[in-house]
Amino acid sequence: MIEFRLAPAALPRGRRLYVIGDIHGTYARLRDLHGRIAADMKARPVASALLLHLGDYVDKGDQSRAVVDYLIGEDPVPGLDMLNLTGNHEETMLAALDGDGAAAADWLWGGGRATLDSWGVAADAPKEAWPEHFTAAQMRFLRRLHLHHQEGGYLFVHAGIRPGIALEDQSREDLLRIRHDFLGSERDHGMVVVHGHTAGFQPVMRDNRICLDTAAWSGGPLTCGVFEDDRVGFLQA
Repeated sequence: MIEFRLAPAALPRGRRLYVIGDIHGTYARLRDLHGRIAADMKARPVASALLLHLGDYVDKGDQSRAVVDYLIGEDPVPGLDMLNLTGNHEETMLAALDGDGAAAADWLWGGGRATLDSWGVAADAPKEAWPEHFTAAQMRFLRRLHLHHQEGGYLFVHAGIRPGIALEDQSREDLLRIRHDFLGSERDHGMVVVHGHTAGFQPVMRDNRICLDTAAWSGGPLTCGVFEDDRVGFLQA
């Protein structure tokens, strides 16, 4: 049973969003969480629903390839449309695979060693050889991830926004990586920003933002925010 509370924004009546925070290679928990979503859909049918992932599918955890292949090859919650956003870890990974030496160093430092290991690639293998281990379907998935999604009174994005800047003028860097200037802001952004990127062990809900990154890869739960009408609840695995 989901315990709902009054949300700081609303969706149109009859619409529901299941929004999952940073996954970071936690394949088993992701499968479990999708099962809980399917059970909730069966118990509480709704006219229209969307499954949305906030990015950071790879790195840190040990099952990054399994996560990517699962999202490519299966219908995680049958009958439920799915939208996948990109995170800063996918951005860095792609730059590394495209030959950016600085990005490769950042990727290895930030959890990429676990990702390469999940693909069966030694971290000390020549960087030029990394791309040959990734299939065309895997690369298409990573390159076609969406940057943000706006619906009802919410903006869904990986990291957050630069306060005081219109959405169309936001930099990609801020949308994928911002922390302090966004997290510390109490201003009304004109929409409630639902994000991940900054880990804690429980969801954070403020008047202007909701964070769903609950450190699944390091012992916290994997969290799904369930948004409907003017309320929000949480599922965890």
